[in-house]
Order: sequence, then structure tokens, then C-alpha cells
Amino acid sequence: MAEGTDKNQLLLDVKGLKKHFPISRGFLVSRKVGAVKAVDGVNFYIREGETLGLVGESGCGKTTTGRLILRAYQPTAGEVWFQDRKMGCIDVAKLEKQQLKHLRQNMQMIFQDPYSSLNPRMTLLQIVGEPLMVNNIARGQELQDRVAELLKVVGLRPEYMNRYPHAFSGGQRQRIGVARALAPNPQLVICDEPVSALDVSIQAQTLNLLQDLQEDFGLTYLFISHDLSVVEHISDRVAVMYVGKLVETATTSELFLNPMHPYTEALLSAVPKPDPRMRTEPIVLEGDVADPANPPSGCYFHPRCRYQIERCVTEEPELREMGPDHFVSCHRAEELQLIGVLGKTEKVA
Repeated sequence: MAEGTDKNQLLLDVKGLKKHFPISRGFLVSRKVGAVKAVDGVNFYIREGETLGLVGESGCGKTTTGRLILRAYQPTAGEVWFQDRKMGCIDVAKLEKQQLKHLRQNMQMIFQDPYSSLNPRMTLLQIVGEPLMVNNIARGQELQDRVAELLKVVGLRPEYMNRYPHAFSGGQRQRIGVARALAPNPQLVICDEPVSALDVSIQAQTLNLLQDLQEDFGLTYLFISHDLSVVEHISDRVAVMYVGKLVETATTSELFLNPMHPYTEALLSAVPKPDPRMRTEPIVLEGDVADPANPPSGCYFHPRCRYQIERCVTEEPELREMGPDHFVSCHRAEELQLIGVLGKTEKVA
């Protein structure tokens, strides 16, 4: 937990979270020869009622982090402290199976693919009603009434509840997924790239729906995405991830206007600018993304960083607080003057 942060305000506090997938070899006798460090010592927190955007390149460990919080994966190490409305402050990483069943009522997930995440053999009544039945919240007529209400909340007609997923478009399917996540009245919803598979116009509708639902139901979001424009629209704070590690976290406006890590600067340089007077040359990162099974020494980003010094090659930086809610993992954070999303304003003839 960050200094100066009231523990009572936090819904989720992640400390030193790791997930290393073993690499095994051998035909008759399998032996461990290494590990893929998908998540490697992640620290962040989410206050109740806010949205934390988690961004980074594909394969950086964003989705794995979300699944570790839900205990869909067992963490290799670390703590996941969650302020459950009934059990109080609990470490999700150490919960028994019976406790997990109750916990997942208060933690839900919206999946990326609105097609594969819905069972094609189940009706909307069965899909949205399943969390209510599993958690013994509603059955019979009460279940149907609850499902009808949830469908109306997400913008679908209650009479659709006896139809199957194939009868709906991608945007409507994602609304079904949102209704399913809302069914048990959760505290935390992990949104795993919920709009990346949708058309741009449908993306805006879905994002606006998520914001309205957050206000109406008092939800807290961990919003996972690779699209910085989407993250800027919906997030209160943003965490930037690179090869299993967080390199920078800050409030959305602070991160976009005043980045302090070279990787964040490179990501922001690729964001399209609506104003032709805002001209920035995209920063092209040389080399390849580090291999999580064989990461480089020191800072994982140093082979691609144009600001690297000898210290970056030999010494791993710590995630340290540079200002209120602004944490950076870079040896040169104090001295670098990096360009934010606005870039430099130039006079256009």
C-alpha cells in the first residue's frame, strides 16, 4: 500500500504478485528447466468506486494479473488483499476452496470475446441466471424477474431471455456478458479488454454503459486494455505494464500529460492526435520485447530504451513514488523530460 493512502479506502491491494509458469522437458521423466515469468512482482491498489486501467503490449501479463486476482490461477508468490463486504479484509491468494466460492460472488469478470464467452446451448435466462442459482440468490419466478431487470439495465429487452446467443450481434452479446457479471451484485469487476472485439461505434456505447453502471451500482473496475484512447476515456488511474512488471502508475491526466517512464512515452507517442497542430513523431522502439522466460539483467526495458545508462543494465529499478499517486520504475525518472500525449504544438501553414 502506498504511503499516505488510507487503508479503509482500498478495495484491492496487490503486493509482490508473481506467476511463473514452469518450463518442463523430458520424454519419460519430465523435469523443470526454467519458468516463464508472466507476472513478476506486481504492486498496485484500487480504491473503492474507481477504475484502474491496466495497459501494455500483448503478452505483457495483463490478463494473467486479472486471473490471479480472481484466483483462476494460483499465484506463485505475493498477496492479494480484498475488502470483502462480508468476510472483511482477506488475502485472496490464501483462501480455501469454500471461501473462494463466496468471494467470487463479489468478484466478476467481463471477457474479451463476446462470442466464445457465451455458451451457445444456453438461453439468456440460463446464462444471466446461472450466477444467481450457483450463489443461491434467486430461483423460480424471482430468478426470471431478476434476469429481466438485468437485461433492461444493460439495454436489452426482457422478452429476449428465451433466445440463444446466436440471435444477437457482437455488441448485444457483450451486453449479455455485462448482465451476467452484474447478476450477483459484485464489488469488483475485472474487464478484460471488453471492447477490443467490437466496432468503434459499439465500443463507445459499451464504455458509456460501463460508466453508467459503475455510478448506479457503486462498482469498482480493473479495466485491462491495449488501447490508450479507451483507457483515457474510462480510467481514473492508469498502470503501465511491461514484461510482467509495472513500470508506471499515475492518475490518468498526470500520466498522459507528464509521463516519467520511457516506455510510457513511447506508448503515448502512438496515440492519434485529433488536432493537426499537435505533431509528434512516433517513437519506434528498437529490438524485440524481452523474453519472459529469459529476461535481461537490470531493467527489463533497457535493451529498447534510448535513455539507458550503465546502471540500467546492471541494477533493477524499484517502483517508487515520485508524487501523489505517481509511481515510476526508472533510475532516471527525476532527470528525464519526457513528452506527453499532447506533444509539441506547432504552427501549421
